[in-house]
Amino acid sequence: MGFKSDIEIAQEATPQDIREIAKKLNLTEDDLDLYGKYKAKVDYNLLKKETGKDAKLVLVTAINPTPAGEGKTTTTIGVSDALSRLGKNTMVALREPSLGPVFGVKGGAAGGGYSQVVPMEDINLHFTGDFHAIGAANNLLAAMLDNHIKQGNELNVDLKKITWRRCVDMNDRQLRNVIDGLGASGDGVVRQDGFDITVASEVMAAFCLSNDITDLKERLGRIIVAYSVAGEPITAAQLKANGAMAALLKDALKPNLVQTLEGTPAFIHGGPFANIAHGCNSLIATRMAMHFADYVVTEAGFGADLGAEKFLDIKCRMAGLKPDAVIIVATVRALKYNGGVAKADLNNENLEALKNGLPNLLKHVENITQVFKLPAVVAINEFPFDSQAELDLVKSECQKLGVNVAISQVWAKGGEGGEALASEVIRLVEGNEGGFEFSYDLDMSIQEKIEAIATRIYGADGVDFAPAAAKEMERLTSLGFDKVPICMAKTQYSLTDDQKKLGRPTGFKITVRELNISAGAGFIVALTGEIMKMPGLPKVPAAEKIDVSENGLISGLF
Repeated sequence: MGFKSDIEIAQEATPQDIREIAKKLNLTEDDLDLYGKYKAKVDYNLLKKETGKDAKLVLVTAINPTPAGEGKTTTTIGVSDALSRLGKNTMVALREPSLGPVFGVKGGAAGGGYSQVVPMEDINLHFTGDFHAIGAANNLLAAMLDNHIKQGNELNVDLKKITWRRCVDMNDRQLRNVIDGLGASGDGVVRQDGFDITVASEVMAAFCLSNDITDLKERLGRIIVAYSVAGEPITAAQLKANGAMAALLKDALKPNLVQTLEGTPAFIHGGPFANIAHGCNSLIATRMAMHFADYVVTEAGFGADLGAEKFLDIKCRMAGLKPDAVIIVATVRALKYNGGVAKADLNNENLEALKNGLPNLLKHVENITQVFKLPAVVAINEFPFDSQAELDLVKSECQKLGVNVAISQVWAKGGEGGEALASEVIRLVEGNEGGFEFSYDLDMSIQEKIEAIATRIYGADGVDFAPAAAKEMERLTSLGFDKVPICMAKTQYSLTDDQKKLGRPTGFKITVRELNISAGAGFIVALTGEIMKMPGLPKVPAAEKIDVSENGLISGLF
């Protein structure tokens, strides 16, 4: 049998009518807004309907990502199908992919092989239009701010202290810094401006942390867009923008129901980046999944130092959630890459390199089990060239930390290939005694919280604050924003803020160059290293390989 691409596997599948998927959740067609035969939105007001469920929440995270690939989303989907096969009423909850990575380097985010959510092409492209609505709401606020300035500037906005930026859901480095308002006197006020990618926007973050439309409207109103000449924060509510913004997001706030290749129901909703924002699907989707299923498997973006830390310290703290078990995904290939092996040589057995790369995995395991006090299992995505000696080494090192390793074959076998992993998840969930701690307390100072994350989660010796960050820290404290969570913006490729330092580095410090308050989302963003909120396309973008035939069949997506 020849090799089949992800999109070929997805296109050959015969998905069930979405109304049949909804029946598995005891939902009727009246509960759905249908988007064709295979997609639907589900009204979040159903959360008010008592179901008697006491769902178990399983978080999937990973080691720091490498070019060798880890397969976190694939594992999330595969273990959900495996749990379904083992008789558990299961749902999966994932983020929507951003067009930036789809057309850039990373590709889509609908899983892979025989562990995918479908319709794969729709999910990876426009889907149900949520991101367009989020972008429109963001840019409506920008337009109303500039119009306010043009129409007399009653709030006395300081043009040098405007913090709100426009957004677009595309990797477009050309838009990072722009001058707008050029032209005649009626064309606006000339000022420096810029664009972020939609998934890094505060509207996306606030959207994904909202409980309902009322909460969303209040969060949008708290967004700080600028400061006055006197130094006072100016909010979206003062511009009277949050009501219209919420109106644009009314339908987008409803979670999107789709399915895995094996018919497990899936919510795909929201998509904040994990290296910049908090990196997990919407709170509403997670809660609704837990409302209708007995087991819910969800994913946090990138490595456990980013996505899982933010899922636990931000989302779980705000929502009162607690995972019952955590899956940490790795591959032997990725661990050897962390140990210094070139990508071209990763298929060769190399126990020494594996031993050198394993500390990256072990640090993430320690963070989950010793810092957050949660039960964990390591899922090794198996590749054909993995040797038994390499797999045994990973198992023995993890068992020293009291964590079992399960071999995952979900890419090749779907749910069947994830049954060993699912069985270990069930064992952990049923034996969970309920321990869970955050990595820092909210009543710590801003500096103490950032230092706690850097030292406890990254393994840093401490934190250096650039003068601008130190000054902003003082201002945010004086404005009363010092008791909110911290959202670290850091490279995903390393435990440090230098993407070239692989493995488990020691003897380093984290440098915070800038602090931004996301008052609507409810956290402070600390930017480190060279991380930025608008990525660029690579030399050879994935978009060059994507095409559509005369009969509408898309090719080249991965």
